[in-house]
Amino acid sequence: MAVVAPLLALLYSVPGLCRWLARPYYPLSALLATAFLLVRKVPPLCQGLPSQREDGNPCDFDWREVEILMFLSAIVMMKNRRSITVEQHIGNIFMFSKVANAILFFRLDIRMGLLYLTLCIVFLMTCKPPLYMGPEYIKYFSDKTIDEELDRDKRVTWIVEFFANWSSECQSFAPIFADLSLKYNCSGLHFGKVDVGRYTDVSTSLSLSCHRYKVSTSPLTKQLPTLILFQGGTETMRRPQIDKKGRAVSWTFSEENVIREFNLNELYQKAKKQAKPREEGPEEPPGHPDRETKKDK
Repeated sequence: MAVVAPLLALLYSVPGLCRWLARPYYPLSALLATAFLLVRKVPPLCQGLPSQREDGNPCDFDWREVEILMFLSAIVMMKNRRSITVEQHIGNIFMFSKVANAILFFRLDIRMGLLYLTLCIVFLMTCKPPLYMGPEYIKYFSDKTIDEELDRDKRVTWIVEFFANWSSECQSFAPIFADLSLKYNCSGLHFGKVDVGRYTDVSTSLSLSCHRYKVSTSPLTKQLPTLILFQGGTETMRRPQIDKKGRAVSWTFSEENVIREFNLNELYQKAKKQAKPREEGPEEPPGHPDRETKKDK
């Protein structure tokens, strides 16, 4: 069983891996992340490269390069302790591997370092991480529709995510929020999203219903993504919370944390109970004066 379970898990993940490989972002990121390894270890690429090894072998790492790679491994392990999704783990590996590659190439030859840095900049400008395109029960708002929808029916509870497509944290949270919408969406509990990177007025301006959302899009404040709970059209809770300096208080956007902090199980049961009378329609009370009974006849 110790061997069968990992094999089954690997087979189960094969379709997902194939979808990843079909997107150019991941193969190109992997190529950039392993560029120095390929140049240093694969002949004839490694032939003629400078080396500080005692044996002068250009196709093997010297002691300084090993130190840099070990330091990279330690940083990746520390950063991945707070990662929730597979995309976050892979994103951290790619990001720090590229930084280490740039250092190693500049140490090897400044021309190779400049070439690698140029390739990374071109990749960053032309190849964006793929957006989540899976199933979800989420309504997308614009700067003109969010206030109208929140005020349409005050009995409906809304959980709205304020996000931006350029934010890696928002991209990592997208499948989690979509999964929550599939589990908890009902007629009395809805899920919504606002792209504050596109509709900047939503995050800063005064809305029609006198709510100031105050979600900063600056990367320095780390307020993206922001989840806000609206009950009766009014904000009652948000995560992450904001300190006096306008910075977000550290909070992990995991499915367990969202369910616990927002009391989703309780909200879901309450929303379903409130929705039942509306679906069945109002019942006429007994002994209504306009109603004729058999005894009266």
